[in-house]
Order: sequence, then C-alpha cells, then structure tokens
Amino acid sequence: MEKIVIFGSTGMTGVCAVDAGVKKGLNVRAFVRDPAKLPDHLRNSVEVVKGDVLNYTDVLNAIKNVTAVVVALGTRNDLKPTTDLSEGMKNIIKAMKELNVEIISVCLSAFLFYDPEKVPAVFKHLNADHQRQYDVLKESGLKYIAVFPPHIADQPGAQYEIKHDASPGRVVSKNDLGRFLIESLIQPEHYGKVCGICTKY
Repeated sequence: MEKIVIFGSTGMTGVCAVDAGVKKGLNVRAFVRDPAKLPDHLRNSVEVVKGDVLNYTDVLNAIKNVTAVVVALGTRNDLKPTTDLSEGMKNIIKAMKELNVEIISVCLSAFLFYDPEKVPAVFKHLNADHQRQYDVLKESGLKYIAVFPPHIADQPGAQYEIKHDASPGRVVSKNDLGRFLIESLIQPEHYGKVCGICTKY
C-alpha cells in the first residue's frame, strides 16, 4: 500500500483516518475543499489536494497514482436531504475504474442495518443518501470495505471489534474508526463485506 487518497479528510472521521495513515508510514493524499481545515500537524505530513468531490476532473486527478482510496464523506451536522454523498461516490468509483484502482474503504452508517422505517426521523434523509452510496459501492465490482459505524465518539482509541453484517456495539471512537478505514485496505477478509465496528473499552 504505497499511496492512498482520503476523501473527506477534514471531517471528524477523515482527520483520524489521515492521522492513522501517516502513523502507519503511508504516503497520504488528503482531498479537501478547504485546506485550512486540516490540522497543522497533518498538513505538513501529507499531500494536500484541493477539490470538490462533485467535480469529476478533481476526483480523477486525486486518484491518479494511488493504490487505494478511503472515503469518509459527511455533511457535518447538516441533516437536510442531499445527494452529495452518493453523487460523490459515483465520481470516485468511475475514476477508480478509469485508473484501475481496486481497493476502497468507505465510512457509512449503522442505521443501514435498520429497516428504513425504524431509522430516527431526523436521520432519514441522510440515511437515504448513505443507502444510495452503499448501493453504488455494492454494484461497483471493486474490492470494497463498507464500514457501518454506530455512534462515533470523540474519545481516545482503544481496541476495536469488527463483525460482518451486524453491529457489535453502540459506540466507536473516531480514532478506532479512522484506523480501521486504513488497516482494512490490506485485510482481504473484509473485501466485499459490510463491517460493523465498535470500540472495546
């Protein structure tokens, strides 16, 4: 795994994935809309690429010469209807196929384990786009790792537990989630799988 690109590098999970990639000694390219939002200690350790995930040319340029892709796109706390996540996902997958990059880990949501009518109303719109994002990923034919985290906590990492097709717990540290998005890239047992994750305290 020589070089990776991380989409959503300035979000809570994305920053942790960037940090985990740097700590692992990887060559990390951070795709950002606003480079100023990347913490100083990381900005000097990665290649920063400014762009918009909805612009195919930006995405294609970001994926050139990488061996794997990490997607931690989010809407911050904006829960309005959106298609940005799934449209961005389409661009990422199209570019990966064009450039023959096969491995991708994607942060989605544990609400995808629920029946849609059981998802809390406030998250329904966001969850619908996560579902579209996952559908695009599932049909991609790529070596994907679909990560469905529960509540993402702003607390130190510990050890994490992974379960396929089910959620092993209710909380995951943002640091453990970021680390798994990186570590899973070279763990073929997770390719093509839905991974539930939680932190073991």
